[in-house]
Amino acid sequence: MIVRTPEERADIIEAGYRLGAILETLAAAVRPGITTGALDAQAEELIRADGDEPSFKGYSPEGARYPYPAALCISVNDEVVHGIPSDRALAEGDIVTLDLGLTHHGLIVDSALTVPVGKTDQRSYALMDATQAALEAGIAAARLGARIGDISHAIEESFTGSGSSVVKILGGHGVGRHVHEEPFVANIGHAGTGPEIVSGMVLALEPIANAGKPQVNLLEDDYTFATRDGSKSAHFEHTILVEDAGTLVLTRRPSEDAS
Repeated sequence: MIVRTPEERADIIEAGYRLGAILETLAAAVRPGITTGALDAQAEELIRADGDEPSFKGYSPEGARYPYPAALCISVNDEVVHGIPSDRALAEGDIVTLDLGLTHHGLIVDSALTVPVGKTDQRSYALMDATQAALEAGIAAARLGARIGDISHAIEESFTGSGSSVVKILGGHGVGRHVHEEPFVANIGHAGTGPEIVSGMVLALEPIANAGKPQVNLLEDDYTFATRDGSKSAHFEHTILVEDAGTLVLTRRPSEDAS
């Protein structure tokens, strides 16, 4: 999406603010014993309380046999993305990705983070730290006049020496009027390549990495990707708006703004 009017700009900024606050509330609710279904119900309640819509619920991506049935994608441990909420209870030591889309006045924003359930192992903390750092590297590269490949290259380079494996077949995307729009933003790539980044462009950047090897499989539910070797996976995502004056991170959580 290209933001073209002051009204669109105000609406997408407000959407990002709301989503960031909701994700922070959900992250604080993660604890041993809570079910992924309970987190999904809380996410939908929080979104609808402000008169907004959960962007993912009812969304039908290409090739899926049925629409996505929940508001929140919840991926636990070796689940990489798009895990479907259920009665599964989280356990101490798990790591869990919360991936949420929100529609405000017809405009969509998308954000994700991975958090530990209680305390987890050092390798999982390192994986989460590396993935979050890669997101910040991608955001820093998303400048007016740069290329999409500059973002991809920055994300890939950020993982160098981290011991984590970038998931090559998944990546970021345009967002705004639809959940997924052009351009695709790969998490590996060459600087100076791809479409030019122009003023008003709205992008969802989302590094995804595994503690083990990068290969993933799509499970029988048609949505959940899981690591092929059973290793844990992490995923961080923000929606950004590139403007002449700089790049706005629309979905920053309140604690991030304070840090």
